[in-house]
Amino acid sequence: MRKKLLVTILALVLALSLTGAASALTYGYIAYQMSDIWNEYSSKAFQYAADQNGVDVVILDSQNDIGKSVAAMESLVQQEVDGISIFPISPEQGAQLIKMANEAGIPITVENIDVAGVSNPEEYVAAVGCLYGDIGYAAIEWLSKNVEDAKVFYCAGAVGGGVFETYKIGVDKALEDFKDDIEMVGLMNADAWSTENGLNLTTNFINSGVEFNCIFANNDQIAQGCYQALQEAGLDIPVVSTGGSPDAYKFLEDGIEAANMTAPVSIQGVQTFKNLHEFVTENKIPDPKFQNLPVIPVSGDDLSAWIDWSDFAGAYDYVYNQQ
Repeated sequence: MRKKLLVTILALVLALSLTGAASALTYGYIAYQMSDIWNEYSSKAFQYAADQNGVDVVILDSQNDIGKSVAAMESLVQQEVDGISIFPISPEQGAQLIKMANEAGIPITVENIDVAGVSNPEEYVAAVGCLYGDIGYAAIEWLSKNVEDAKVFYCAGAVGGGVFETYKIGVDKALEDFKDDIEMVGLMNADAWSTENGLNLTTNFINSGVEFNCIFANNDQIAQGCYQALQEAGLDIPVVSTGGSPDAYKFLEDGIEAANMTAPVSIQGVQTFKNLHEFVTENKIPDPKFQNLPVIPVSGDDLSAWIDWSDFAGAYDYVYNQQ
C-alpha cells in the first residue's frame, strides 16, 4: 500500500513539474552584433527584464551578417520559442526576419530601427529606438552654441543600415537652422562603428588640410578614435558624441569628449521586452507602434543629468512604473 502511494505521489510530482516546464515562456533575441556596445547593453537590459518576469531568453548573434541572421531565425523557429525580438542590421533585413516569424506564427518585435516603411503594422508587435535625427540635430545645435564660428567635421557611422541616414536628416536640418553659427566642412563614413575607424578617418581628414575646429562623432567608440587622432596631431579640438555609453562618462570627465547627446539604451531593451511580453501574455498591442528614447545632452562641465546604461534596475523601474 505504501509503495503504491509513493508511486502515485512521484507520478503527481512528475506531472506537475512537466506542466510547469511546459508553461514557462522562452523568447528568442537576434542581435545585430554583440561586439557593438549599444547592442550589448540593450540585450542585457532585455535579459534583465526577462529575468524579472521568469522568462528564458535565447540570444543569438548575427555578427552583422545577413546569412547568419537568417540562420538564427531558422534556429529559433525550430526551437518553437514563444516570441522573438530582433535588432536588425537594416530595415530590409528586419522585414525579411519579420516575414519568417510571421510564416512560423511567432510574435516578433523590433528594436533600434523603425521598420514602418518596409513592413505592415500588423506584421510586428512594435518597434523601439532612438530618433536618430533628433540626436544629430541636438549635436549640431550644441556645437553651434558652444563653439565660436563652428566648422564641424562629421566623423560618421556606416552607410546602409538606416541609422547614419536618419542621423544625417537631423544634422542637415540643424545646419540649416543654425547656419549663421556652424558649417559642416567635411563628412567621412566609417565601415564600422569602431575606435579604429574614428582614428583612421580623423587622421585622413587632418591630412587633407581642411580647416575645422570641432568634430561630431557618431558614437563613443568613434569619438575615442577621433580624440586619439587629434592628440597625435597636437590638436585641441572639441569632440561631441552620442549615445552616452558607460565609457562616455569617463570620456567626459577626462576631456576626451566635450559633450554627449545621451540616450539610455537600457530603456530600449526593457521597453522592447515589455512590448513583446505583454503581447504574448495579454495580447496587448502598444500604442504608438514606434516608441522613441529621450535625448539628453550632457556636457563635460555638468554631469548631473547622466543616466547610466548599466542601470538595468533603474531602466526597468522607468518603463514599468514611471511612464
